[in-house]
Amino acid sequence: MNDERHDPFREARVRAVADTGLGAGGDPVFDRIAGLVRNLLGVPVALVSLLDTHRQFFPGAAGLAEPWATRRQTPLSHALCQQVAVAQGPLVITDARADERCEANPAVAEMGIAGYAGMPLTDTDGTVLGALCAIDHEPREWTEAELSLLSDMAVACSDSLRLRITSRHAEAARVSAAAVSGQAYAASQRSELLLTASVLLAGARTVTQIVAAIAQLRSPAFAPSHVGMVLLDAEQRLEVFGADRLSDDITSRWVSFPTSAPVPAALAFRTGQLIASGDPASIRADFPQLADDVAALGWQAIAAAPVPGIRGPLGALTFSWDHSLHLDAAQKSVMVTVAGYVGQALQRVIHLEEQNTAARTLQQALLTRLPDTGQLRLAARYLPAHHGDLIGGDWYDAITLPGDRLALVIGDVSGHNLTAAAAMSELRSMLRGFLIDRLDTPSAMLERLDHANHALGADTIATVLLAYLDRQDDGSHLLHWSNAGHPFPSVVTTGGEVAALPGTDPLLGARHRRPRTTHHYRLPPGATLLMHTDGLVETRDGVIDDGFARLHQFLGGHRDTAPAALADQLVEYADTRIREDDVALIIAATAPADGLTDRPAAAHCTGTA
Repeated sequence: MNDERHDPFREARVRAVADTGLGAGGDPVFDRIAGLVRNLLGVPVALVSLLDTHRQFFPGAAGLAEPWATRRQTPLSHALCQQVAVAQGPLVITDARADERCEANPAVAEMGIAGYAGMPLTDTDGTVLGALCAIDHEPREWTEAELSLLSDMAVACSDSLRLRITSRHAEAARVSAAAVSGQAYAASQRSELLLTASVLLAGARTVTQIVAAIAQLRSPAFAPSHVGMVLLDAEQRLEVFGADRLSDDITSRWVSFPTSAPVPAALAFRTGQLIASGDPASIRADFPQLADDVAALGWQAIAAAPVPGIRGPLGALTFSWDHSLHLDAAQKSVMVTVAGYVGQALQRVIHLEEQNTAARTLQQALLTRLPDTGQLRLAARYLPAHHGDLIGGDWYDAITLPGDRLALVIGDVSGHNLTAAAAMSELRSMLRGFLIDRLDTPSAMLERLDHANHALGADTIATVLLAYLDRQDDGSHLLHWSNAGHPFPSVVTTGGEVAALPGTDPLLGARHRRPRTTHHYRLPPGATLLMHTDGLVETRDGVIDDGFARLHQFLGGHRDTAPAALADQLVEYADTRIREDDVALIIAATAPADGLTDRPAAAHCTGTA
């Protein structure tokens, strides 16, 4: 759509774009901004797009396909960002191919545009010159966090455009070269600082990482001796962060303080305003209770900016300088903007922690409390992957059945998220019901589970190992198991021999109603049975056979370890590397019997119909 006739800002925009001196060629600063947007948002294409009389052109581009990557321009008929300029605001589109605002735009088909988010780029008068755009070739529901980050990047990009315009105006007006250079350098440093803050805080996932990020904010235009943070805690006090770089005496006295305290951070928190004292005399007059500590630290100027949150202030950032400094409007703007970035990062941390807490609670609810079996000692553990939602499709189960029988289950539904956990919960509940409902062989139980999985329309792909342990009069246990594509169980005898129990059938969901096999093994007194998911033996670059070899070597060296202690040691063993997958494990150890020969019996298999 060409909105030229409805664009009252066209003349002012064309003049301002011309004043940037940019054209249809790449500019290193704007190419870098486009590259950052592409990487941070995970989109295939990101553009810095400006509009003039007859075209849009791209001084910044990342991921643009040919011929557009060479041309760096399109006619206005292709310019979605023209709508940003006319509306003087953001344009967010989930699927351009089905959106009446742009479905007829030829760029949608020619440039493969589906998801689109454009944030306005402005000059000092607020005139929209173009847009900072993120483009996806597939429909995309843009999150609030993604749009907020794109908006922050657009502010930094606008600052760079203003710098160019200011520099060109200053040169044309023949103003003092030194003054122009100083203003331009300060604007450039502010822009670089805000861009750096945005990138550093975008990657922060904990409060500690946020504190580390703000400590790195240094530039000639913004060079405090110390940057710290206070956050409202559960007791409605302001807890101090980042004070570890100060003297022990100061740190011990400023662990936390009430929101009513007569100090800059508390005042900024209460009022929502930036608070600053630019010299020692002002500090002593404004905050006499703090003046001696400030002097002892060698600070001569202090300030605090409130950290905003969705439901009110979260805390405040604190800044200190070793020289007197009366902040100008630009410096205050940087501090308030950085505090805003910190607020966004903290909201993300709070959201992640709430998600993680919910995930941990749900996972614990899905994990079985082990029964007291008397003759068998049991232990089990679950470890989430080192990424994802701290919840996944791995599970274990232990159920006592009539006739002094114990059923053990280990299973793995692919994935490390709530979807995998939901699918796992369905399979787990069905199998528990089948086990309680009737006595049948492990292979028959897995056939019923596979059939139900298909019949109910779930079609979940999973591996499952189901085993029965039946106590014998001589103190041994008969192990009967059926394996649906799962890692082999391992047995450790009192003599330190470690053996994998082979035999496996297709995983659940792979082939409907295929016959399965029940295998048998005599577990001697004092032996230990380990059932686990593949996260215990798999690595990204390793061979799974090597993983089993390392595990068996580890088990052989811990043959006399009680199940609970062995489970803890296996957790430590699993955490010696970055795990791409969850780990679930369950251990059953038979009671030792004096006078009984500890000889492993050969495994043998029988088929079930």
